Amino acid sequence: MNTPDADDILVDDLPAPRHSRRLAVVTETYPPEVNGVAMSMARVVDGLNRRNHDVQLIRPRQPAKLTAPMSGKPAVDEVLTKGLPVPLYPNLRMGVPSKRALVKLWSLKRPDVVHIATEGPLGWSALQAAQHLALPVTSDYRTNFHAYGKHYRLGLLSKPIMGYLRKFHNRCDATMVPTESLRTLLAARGFERLNVVGRGVDAQRFDPARRSAAMRESWGAAPDDLVLGYVGRLAPEKNLGVVLAAYEAVKATQPRARLVFVGDGPMRTELAARAPDAVFAGQRSGDDLAAHYAGLDLFLFPSLTETFGNVTTEAMASGCAVVAFESAAAGELIRSGQNGWLAGAGLETDFVAATRVAAMDAAARRAVADAARATARRLDWADITARFESVLEGAIARAEPAFNLPGLQPAA
Repeated sequence: MNTPDADDILVDDLPAPRHSRRLAVVTETYPPEVNGVAMSMARVVDGLNRRNHDVQLIRPRQPAKLTAPMSGKPAVDEVLTKGLPVPLYPNLRMGVPSKRALVKLWSLKRPDVVHIATEGPLGWSALQAAQHLALPVTSDYRTNFHAYGKHYRLGLLSKPIMGYLRKFHNRCDATMVPTESLRTLLAARGFERLNVVGRGVDAQRFDPARRSAAMRESWGAAPDDLVLGYVGRLAPEKNLGVVLAAYEAVKATQPRARLVFVGDGPMRTELAARAPDAVFAGQRSGDDLAAHYAGLDLFLFPSLTETFGNVTTEAMASGCAVVAFESAAAGELIRSGQNGWLAGAGLETDFVAATRVAAMDAAARRAVADAARATARRLDWADITARFESVLEGAIARAEPAFNLPGLQPAA
């Protein structure tokens, strides 16, 4: 075999070497737990892994019943900590204070940057440990905890919670938010160094081609019957009374319309009592979840507590026409009457009216659903990961001058 001379190699045609970073990612929720934060963080971790970064994932140890291997899970260095059930969310875990352990861990193997996805006890410990070691820190604002107060009789805690979140994120070098509207809102409330990094959607998994006549038949729906649905946690903060109101309004003119709830939560019993003819499919995941989306004709999402709402883009990718309030992902991505229908934030009568309009014209609904699918296909996770990576790099670059000070050299 002949070996080419050095002069025969065109250096410009060789790929540039990829600079790998050592990244510590701290999150108090991760698959197989099912929620928007867990699933989107898994996507980001997978993307960083694919971009040749050395990812250390720090999270609470999950109950044995949840530790089945996740398909496509990236090969990362996992550090499992002690965990406790989250109040009001017994299937989720939160970390416990762990500053000393994290200082020891990162002193032995110093990361280039620490990214904190959740603001619980483990996240706070990670922030303290990173600052103790003069490590750059980035964070995510992913959950509107302060907005949950009125749904759980904790309204008096709304201001203290917002104060804690502001203190937490303002101690970070950068905070990522999923929408421009949320960036504007938080900036007005005193949050600093905010960067918009959206969410992607897997448009290959969530695809209208997964629509199943057999599944719809199991719901009691004939081929031409209208099926309305909701996917997500069945909980007070999701504003699900609006779904029931919209369903009753549609049934007044289309008595064969069906309503499907996909998900579980503390409101299931109440919802079943109020809508005895509704279908409760329970919690679904993977391709099975995608098939449930694809079986719907109208996706109703009335939540006003989301920072983004991944289910909105999953429904759009699945070829569902979406009715939502003008907030979070829906407010950013939907143009009412073109690729979905929007109601003014909190205007429940408008939401019901928009649902009735969407239910009346099958041809218009199909055109809107096709446009929604086209919108979702542009939300590529690779682009989101690249933006996420750029925020990390910015934090590292701003911290580099500090490493030149005595005593702050990176550990070997």
